[in-house]
Amino acid sequence: MDFEVPGEHRMIRDTVREFCEEEIAPIAQEIEDEHRFPEEVFESLADLDMMGVPVSEEYGGLGGDQLMYALVTEELGRVSGGIGLSYAAHTSLGAKPIDLFGTDEQKERWLRPLAEGEGLGAWALTEPGSGSDASDMDTTAEYDADADEYVLNGTKQFITNANVADSILVKAVTDPEAGYDGISTFIVDPDADDGFEVTTVWDKMGLNSSPTCEIAFDDVRIPADRLLGEEGDGWTQTMKTLDGGRISIAALSVGLAQGAYEAAKGYAGEREQFGKPISKFDAVRDKVVHMHRQIERARLLTHRAASKYDAGESVTRESALAKLDASEAAREVAEEAVQTLGGYGYTTDFAPQRFYRDAKLMEIGEGTSEIQHVVIGRELGL
Repeated sequence: MDFEVPGEHRMIRDTVREFCEEEIAPIAQEIEDEHRFPEEVFESLADLDMMGVPVSEEYGGLGGDQLMYALVTEELGRVSGGIGLSYAAHTSLGAKPIDLFGTDEQKERWLRPLAEGEGLGAWALTEPGSGSDASDMDTTAEYDADADEYVLNGTKQFITNANVADSILVKAVTDPEAGYDGISTFIVDPDADDGFEVTTVWDKMGLNSSPTCEIAFDDVRIPADRLLGEEGDGWTQTMKTLDGGRISIAALSVGLAQGAYEAAKGYAGEREQFGKPISKFDAVRDKVVHMHRQIERARLLTHRAASKYDAGESVTRESALAKLDASEAAREVAEEAVQTLGGYGYTTDFAPQRFYRDAKLMEIGEGTSEIQHVVIGRELGL
């Protein structure tokens, strides 16, 4: 097994790291405090050709693989969880399903602007009453044969990027009697489709530079050519999408943990008590070493899942393992970073408090930790 990151991947990673240090780090706390989505950052990422990393070059993407995409996501998370989250939602959830399941016409019309960074993508699965049972869906799409359109009605909850998105992939029931096989996916245009409304933009515990919304559909008429795949393909598409999406959340979690660790390690080496740096005391040194160990383990699981994904292998177990381990590591490392800085760690003048608040969502979004245990158990035949 080769544990070294390939040369081209390292070059992309280093380019993004430099950009993050110069352009994102100085404003990371500011945009969080202001609850501001930083459009200028995503325009710059588009200039770097980073908005479609795992999308084929034919449709404006970089033509990279899942590992390369994971490296980019990690670097963004290392300085800003909010930017990393919106980037991951755009790429894994908003763009990649069109790349995987769309027609050539859909890719040209809807995927290209996402991959080239001319627009942002979003994905609407969760509903107010569904939670972890995402298949329990009240949103419906009824086919109007006379108009060759679907009429969409319902509400979706906790949708990342919904108020800044140029397209949203929406899951809806097309056959109420068919269970999982009655769910389909539609491409919604928030600017052009009458009846679409963003009803709430949530204030959150963290990640407030990434908008999280409730959206509603009131007799939204969707042309039939905006059905992604075939009727009834929606749930199969969702499972495939989440396999890749969980790898990106794992990568984002590794980035959050890395950022928190670096803040704690740097502080421990500079802060003196009793005449020497606190890193020389066993209690602090062991804490920092434990953080490092957790991050290395989570990164290896994430890279393994990404590499198997790129090899075309099934990664349901691997992506769930990576997401479960990395999300827990992010929270634990961030908490220990706050503790390492003591009172300073609790202030917004230092980054660990932001990483701590951001990290908690990693154990909730794209399947809670409890759901990851269910997924892994099922894969193990339990």
